[in-house]
Amino acid sequence: MRKQLLTAVLGFGLAVGWTTGTLAADASAGKTAYEKSCAGCHGADGKGNAAMAKVIGEKGLNIVGKETTQKSDEQLLKIIAEGAGKMPASKLSKDEQKQALGYARSLGK
Repeated sequence: MRKQLLTAVLGFGLAVGWTTGTLAADASAGKTAYEKSCAGCHGADGKGNAAMAKVIGEKGLNIVGKETTQKSDEQLLKIIAEGAGKMPASKLSKDEQKQALGYARSLGK
């Protein structure tokens, strides 16, 4: 009985450690992708780069506002992949796009 309990506790500990490590890696990859391809216009905090907004004449650079946060992941991934308005299509891989979106979503919390 003790051996089974010990095995269960160790298995749970390994699973939690692996999950936490995986989430940390995903968050780090998302931040890297966001900084590489998104922060220039959307800002490090997701609230928009005011200087870039003036240059390109675009007001919708805030991605942590209600208008953006209410969109589904599918809608936002389509915008990231294909571009919208003055935003060009992304050159990130599909996985990087998902990671960047996950990171961008975390900025609004």
